Amino acid sequence: MKLVLMGTNDFVVPIFEAIRNAGHEIMAVFTRAPRPVGRKQILTPSPVHTWAVSNSLPVFTSIREYNFSPDMVVVVSYGVILRDNVLASAPCVNVHPSRLPQYRGPSPIRTAIYNGDEKSAVCLMQVTPEMDAGDIYMCREFDIGENDTNQDIESIVSKIGAEMLVEYLSNPSAYTPTAQVGTPTYTRKFTGADEIIDWRRTPREIHNQIRAIGAGRTKINGVDVKILDTRVVDNKLEILRIQPAGKKPMDWKSFLNGLHGAEIKFGE
Repeated sequence: MKLVLMGTNDFVVPIFEAIRNAGHEIMAVFTRAPRPVGRKQILTPSPVHTWAVSNSLPVFTSIREYNFSPDMVVVVSYGVILRDNVLASAPCVNVHPSRLPQYRGPSPIRTAIYNGDEKSAVCLMQVTPEMDAGDIYMCREFDIGENDTNQDIESIVSKIGAEMLVEYLSNPSAYTPTAQVGTPTYTRKFTGADEIIDWRRTPREIHNQIRAIGAGRTKINGVDVKILDTRVVDNKLEILRIQPAGKKPMDWKSFLNGLHGAEIKFGE
């Protein structure tokens, strides 16, 4: 099939690579424009952009440049609302990491982890003008472990999404789309404010916050720190890795040694 691929993030790359290996003709790859990264704000292309260039595929960073007539458009974590000219050019399919209509929107994986969900799913769906509202071709469930992070679940979704797309693209006419059933729920983008730890929350809620977002910010004995990795043992929060401001990440024991026996005060 002649395909246009649209995506941006790390976990999209193995999915697109599986499609390429299946022998489809990739006419173009659309991704987000390069963005400033790090303290030096170096302009950096997206992982999908880098992958496309390494495979000598034409890359476009603005949806306004779309002028193709493929057999199908494949969209995975692109982060851009598709214009009418794209939707009218060919059938468009999307990999969405939730059991739709639950968790429509920009952050279904983080939201599921943040909420402490034990299961989720990957849906292969039609792209429509309404966000994440299209009919579903197939849906596959997976488990979320109590210590799984956003990165862990992205790896699971990447594997399942690749399998689903390769299967679907081999014979699209064999799959009949079905309408979403139930009341939709919506996610939001997480911000830096979501990293701040409220120590009045339960150990499990704080643990879910850290593994969903990647870090929790707080003060310990007046020092600004990021808590990077935790576990819950006997309903108590166990800190595994931490990063004091201006220092490299370290294990919790090393941080405690630096306090020289002082009483630990969280949030102060």
